[in-house]
Order: sequence, then C-alpha cells, then structure tokens
Amino acid sequence: MKASPGVGRSYAKALFELARERDQVDDLAGDLGAIGELFAREAELRAFFTRPWIASSAKRAAAAEIATRLEVSTLARDFLALVVAQGRGDHLEMIAPAYHARHDEAAGRVRGRVRTAVPLSKGEHAALAGRLGRALGGKSVVLEEVADRELLGGFVVEVGGLLVDGSLDGQLARLRHRLVIG
Repeated sequence: MKASPGVGRSYAKALFELARERDQVDDLAGDLGAIGELFAREAELRAFFTRPWIASSAKRAAAAEIATRLEVSTLARDFLALVVAQGRGDHLEMIAPAYHARHDEAAGRVRGRVRTAVPLSKGEHAALAGRLGRALGGKSVVLEEVADRELLGGFVVEVGGLLVDGSLDGQLARLRHRLVIG
C-alpha cells in the first residue's frame, strides 16, 4: 500500500490531541524523533513493518521491543504498536513530521532554512531569527543554517511560504532585471 500524506496527517493530529490531553506533547516529540531516526537508518526494519504477509501480532511485538530499547514513553510505544498493527508502518515517516508541524504551530513556532555564503555567528543567527519572527507576527523562528558556497554573499531565507533574498546574487539579478526593462 502506498503511503498517503493525508493518512499521516490524520494519525499525527489524533496523536497530538492525545498527547496534549496527557500533557506529553514535548516528550512525545522527542520520542517520535528517536523512532523516526531509527526507521530512517534501518531499511530492513521499514521493510519488515510494510510486508502484508507478516502477522500484525508479530509487528506489534516487534514494535513493543523497539520502543523498550529506545526507552520511549508508554504513549509512543502504544502508538507505534497501533500504527504497525494496522498496516500503516509505511506512514511512520510522514506521521513524525506532521506531528512536529502541529507541535510547532501550537507553540507559536515556525521553522525555516537560511542559506549563507559563510556561516553566521550566534549573534547574527539570533538577530536574523528575531527579525523574521517580528515580520511573521511575533512567532518564534527556528532556523536551520546551510552554508552555500555558490552564493557570492548575503543570505536567502525560506520560512513557510516566505522567501527573503538578501543575497548578493539576488541583488545583482534584480539590478540586471531593472537595467533590461529600462
């Protein structure tokens, strides 16, 4: 069965609401991160949980063992067991990011990516995140920084649907466009 983003979001929404009721939203985010990392590294594990001929009881037992070894919460263990027993193991890689997106939204956080020619100092990173947060209505901005040696200078930020091009490349392109148009 092919994984569906809609199904992944539905599971994430239900899990988030349950975690909120139990006051375990932050803990569960960490647990899902650990589970997601394991599944990303282990192709055989992913394949095991997506094989339809393996009994759901065997998948549930394997999920419980994995959860015990990862030392995740009871809620994460039960959720993992439920998902794999329902034949939705192929959706795990969609559920975790959808859960994290809900978690960020509830916390007033947005995530973005900044490409720079040279790495930003901690102060520059914090200042950029602060200015973006104010521009986005006071949200907290978490930036992933990527050094891009292709840029001549400056930065390019992508946060949600917002693109801020403060790069020298972008400035030169805009200048070229204005000169061509006249």
